Parts: sequence; structure tokens; C-alpha cells
Amino acid sequence: MVQSIEEIANAEATVKDKNLHNFRENYQKSELSLESAGTDPVQLFVNWLNCAIEQNEQEPNAMTVSTVASDNSPRSRIVLLKEVSKGGFVFFTNYNSDKAAEIAQNPNVCLNFLFKNMEQQIRIVGKAEKLTVAENEIYFSSRPEASKIGAWASNQSETLASYDELMDRFKTYQKRYAESEVPCPPNWGGYRAIPQRVEFWQGRPNRLHDRILFVKDGDKWQKQRLNP
Repeated sequence: MVQSIEEIANAEATVKDKNLHNFRENYQKSELSLESAGTDPVQLFVNWLNCAIEQNEQEPNAMTVSTVASDNSPRSRIVLLKEVSKGGFVFFTNYNSDKAAEIAQNPNVCLNFLFKNMEQQIRIVGKAEKLTVAENEIYFSSRPEASKIGAWASNQSETLASYDELMDRFKTYQKRYAESEVPCPPNWGGYRAIPQRVEFWQGRPNRLHDRILFVKDGDKWQKQRLNP
């Protein structure tokens, strides 16, 4: 029986062949205690990231970055972590993008990592600040040539009439820099998210997960265990 467009639009959304209530994993690969968490959340993050890389986690540096829009509603997207140090967590974007506009109005951000193979999550709450021009140029110079051209071609977050329009701009910049080094666009660069709260989540059996929260207190970190 053929359904009309109106019937399809009003039909209840269902997941074919699967009942979402039946999707369950009994996590049991590891555990996390206050003692094993140590005293430095950045070091623990690096330890977990290194393990994720060793476990062949797909894009272990992929993270959800959440910002706050001007109407106070949350906005989230996946970006790639490009550097981590005691100072914070670095990612790059177009400074004319929606996320950049939101950070300019409200620097509070939240980063979330999922290491599925290891049954782990990490949530980082902090404030984002722009990198220096020198820092932007150092990273930009390390990017593949096509990615550099793409940074010039994309007016990130703006309405695009067609993919052909984007490719035309790409070809234009490709010709412009065919015989010279591609410079870092003035509207492209990075942010460093400076952590204030870092929570580590380790999946455990029966949904009794381990959650260890670090909170910055002056120049020190305080930690506590949370209920799952």
C-alpha cells in the first residue's frame, strides 16, 4: 500500500527491525577509583587518550564541543582535538563560524570524549580563549595543502547555494596559490579550552559506573566520586 506524503509525515518514527529498549551493554572492561585517578586530570586524560590510540579507537581525538547561543540554547558539534597540555585543550575553526560567534559572546564551553572500545567518557567544562596569531600559523603550516585551500574556500556556517559554488571557490584559491605557500587566513585559528571541571566516566557492570570529578580550586585540583 502506497502512503501519501502527508501520511508519511504524520507517521510515528520507528527504528526498523530493532527495539531500542533491547540495546544494552554490560560494561566490565575496567574500573576507576579515587586512588587510581591520581591528582592531575590532564595527565589522566593523556593516559586514557594513549590507551584509546593503542586500542585503535576510531579518531580518538574526536570530541563534542558545546557552546551557548545568544538565546541561551546549547549548540554541539564534533571537532578534533589538536593539542593538549597543562594549559588546556586546543581545537581550530573559522573565526566567522557560529561556534566562534557563540564563544565570543559566552566563552563557557563543554568538551566530551567517548572512547567506546574502552567503555569510557570524559567531560571537560571550562572557558575558551583564542590562540595567538603565531600559534595559529604554526599549526596551519602543518596542514595538508588541500586543507589549507579549503580553509580559504569555506565561508563556514553561511548558507551555500550548491556544492558547485564551494568547489568553484576552492579551484579559485587553488589557482591563486598554485606557485606560492598558502597563508593562514586571518579569519581562521584556534581556541584553548582551559578546564575548570573534568569528569571521568568508566563503564561498570549493572550500570553502577565509576564517575570521578576533578574541580579546580585555585591552582589545585580537588576530586570526588559521584553516584552513577
